[in-house]
Amino acid sequence: MWTAAKGQAPSLHYKRKIFEADHAEFNGSFAVDFAVTDPSHKKEADDSLPPRTAYFTEAELSDMGSDDTQPMLVVLHGLSGGSHEVYLRHAIAPLVDGGKWEACVVISRGCARSKITTGLLYNARATWDIRQTVKWLKKTYPNRPLFGLGFSLGACILTNYLGEEGSAALLKAAVVIANPWALHISSKMLQSTFMGHHVYQPVLGSAMRTLAMRHKEELDKYTNIDTASMFKLKYLYEFDRAYQCPTWGYPTEEAYYRDASSSDSLLAVRTPLLAINAVDDPIASYLSLPYAEASTNPYTVLCTTSLGGHLGWFEIGGGRWHVKPICNFLNHMAFDVELDSIDHEVNGKRDYGNPESGTHYDPLRRKMHVNLNK
Repeated sequence: MWTAAKGQAPSLHYKRKIFEADHAEFNGSFAVDFAVTDPSHKKEADDSLPPRTAYFTEAELSDMGSDDTQPMLVVLHGLSGGSHEVYLRHAIAPLVDGGKWEACVVISRGCARSKITTGLLYNARATWDIRQTVKWLKKTYPNRPLFGLGFSLGACILTNYLGEEGSAALLKAAVVIANPWALHISSKMLQSTFMGHHVYQPVLGSAMRTLAMRHKEELDKYTNIDTASMFKLKYLYEFDRAYQCPTWGYPTEEAYYRDASSSDSLLAVRTPLLAINAVDDPIASYLSLPYAEASTNPYTVLCTTSLGGHLGWFEIGGGRWHVKPICNFLNHMAFDVELDSIDHEVNGKRDYGNPESGTHYDPLRRKMHVNLNK
């Protein structure tokens, strides 16, 4: 319940850039918020955006690009969140304020007061926007090593992205926090407990309902969804049934959950990845934790804590514990490890099987086909 607590947090400032999606099937626009490191720009803000956020000017956009070698962090927020989230600012502020890192937050479509230009919001398999952002960053800042950080649903998306890219991933290392891993298990657990059914499911459902209501005009224009009925729904799984299923073509919300989960994607990751989950997390259930998959893959480490809740890890004095392992791991990978020495093909391929018996297992064989590079 305290994940998005309005307590004290570092006052990070951002400049927003709008991207036009280059994916033919998932066209439209999305936003990326870049952390401001120039003190002269930290007083700028736009009332139409989240606090401490302003749009880049045309002159600033034309000046983007550099040949410097500063590490760059690409962040994905949680469900219906944004760059303004308390847990996110706690995590990246020490890196950005230290002067050694640059960072940006990929905003899920429609979140954080961003506008959509189609009927598409996002789902747990929506890896196309981070893929485009990472490619743009690599082109615009060719010498910067890129790193990833994802929270909750953003952690699921980031893990799916890394699995899809395999050894071709442009990120040097990544951290995923409070990933729900097996969405169908976490959903059933939420529905089976008193707190889950009467507190968390309604809170999550309300967040997505409120998000959709901000974009009613676009949803009515570009989709056949009965928005009047959808806006009356209470639970998250009801929203997923009413929106995710007809929009993306899934027959049921359970089919969507199974298809978009990232536990199998973990087997295909070929980028050093630190995953952190709290066993008492009421949203990302401990029953979904991929212990076997993490131990099988030499690129991944799964760290669990007995306490922490969902994106909580509160400390006496107002701090957050998860900041420490995030910063320690990323700083170690960026400044102490020879990144070019990492072999991204230790196992040769990202798939598995027994050649002698002719079997083949691809951890990324999805039920819903998506042309990732179209």
